[in-house]
Amino acid sequence: MEVFNHNLESLFQQLGLPSDKTSIDDFIGRHALEPGENLTAASFWSTSQKQFLEEAKLQDADWVEQIDILDTLLRKA
Repeated sequence: MEVFNHNLESLFQQLGLPSDKTSIDDFIGRHALEPGENLTAASFWSTSQKQFLEEAKLQDADWVEQIDILDTLLRKA
């Protein structure tokens, strides 16, 4: 079994988004989840991005930890 060490940058790459720190910070600054909103239901994802996030969560894939971190970062306090 292969074990992958994913990080937020590689998750953004997988989603087809710019993955440098400035771009990630900008994305998080421009997008937010509403209270109780599911990450995959957010309107800012493309269909393929939503599909990737949903499948990764359902399969408990290696990406889950980074997806959870992104979810937390998109919930503004």
